[in-house]
Amino acid sequence: METGNKLAMSRRGFFQKVGVTGVAAIAAGSSLTTLPRSAAAGVDGLIAEKLGAGSVTYAKVKIDTPSSADNGALVRMPVSVDHPMEPGNYIESIVVLVDNNPQPFICQYDFLPEAGKAEFECRIKMAKTSKVRAIAKTNSGKLYGFEKEIQVAAGGCVG
Repeated sequence: METGNKLAMSRRGFFQKVGVTGVAAIAAGSSLTTLPRSAAAGVDGLIAEKLGAGSVTYAKVKIDTPSSADNGALVRMPVSVDHPMEPGNYIESIVVLVDNNPQPFICQYDFLPEAGKAEFECRIKMAKTSKVRAIAKTNSGKLYGFEKEIQVAAGGCVG
């Protein structure tokens, strides 16, 4: 007897073709999303993306954490800004970044003048010794910042 249908495909043939197509699609997609860039260029780009372009004045902002962390999985990060919080003149946002982390952007806090103070505390993970930055943006668009090198004994977010 003849099978007669030349368009028929075996189950194995079907899965082979689907598998090859899937691998090709994943390879094409991953090559579009992985662009090499230096840590400093990446962090500067993140600052511009999150807070807008402009030069950062390194004043008014403080990160009150020790210069070394025993465990990078839990680093206490108190951030404060010495700036008025009144209508027409206040801190609008603060962004925390870790230069050498796989994902440098850590968090962003937004404020209103009614907050009274521009300060917060968070706990972060650090993959390795790195520069940590806190950048504050005023409602008029001025950028103030602080950066501190923190030595990490054991990485907290490797990968």
